[in-house]
Amino acid sequence: MTKILIIEDEATIAQLERDYFELNGFTVDLCYTGDEGLKLALGEDYSLIIVDLMLPGLDGFELCRRIREVKEVPILVVSAKKEEIDKIRTFNLGVDDFITKPFSPSELVARAKAHLTRYERLLGKNKPAEQDEIHIRGLQIDKASRRVFARGDEVAITTKEFDLLVFLASHPNRVFSKTELFERIWGMDSSGDIATVTVHIRKLRGKLEADPSNPEYIETVWGAGYRFTV
Repeated sequence: MTKILIIEDEATIAQLERDYFELNGFTVDLCYTGDEGLKLALGEDYSLIIVDLMLPGLDGFELCRRIREVKEVPILVVSAKKEEIDKIRTFNLGVDDFITKPFSPSELVARAKAHLTRYERLLGKNKPAEQDEIHIRGLQIDKASRRVFARGDEVAITTKEFDLLVFLASHPNRVFSKTELFERIWGMDSSGDIATVTVHIRKLRGKLEADPSNPEYIETVWGAGYRFTV
């Protein structure tokens, strides 16, 4: 059974989330503070973690940052915060999805399942290992080992950044809108959440480009989207 962790200080919401996930065959651990959540997240093996932002003790932003520094596990934020800046901040921390309260428990479970399926695919589970590599002007992308090298140096890259880079590099010179990229990489309705595409593109440029302000690889096509130039 898939084991997940829910970190939520409102007991009623936490228990509602737990009930829906257990009805769908998940094993669930609950905790109600950021400090307890960090201890469990780093000390146990979870397939997915759900985090509230407004937690007693360690807040959700810092909690997500510390988890992502150590583990590549899907992290979903469920929060009453609705400002776009809060979403952008969480995406910058490596969070995979942001769901605003009040929310549909069924939608939360569906999104969690989508992220779990994607992580399994990206990490090479349930399919033969790929050996393909992409080499473009000093950039090397190793799909099998999920490693990226720019000008001979290995680049630290997150799961979503790697997936976005591979997708763009596998379709060179083709323009994709932010909406298309969000739907292809995150695999769900992109309404209101496409800001994460801009965030991930900016982070990729910072890691790959010699001059991020004059990108060599990922080009902005104003009014249309982005393309990987070869």
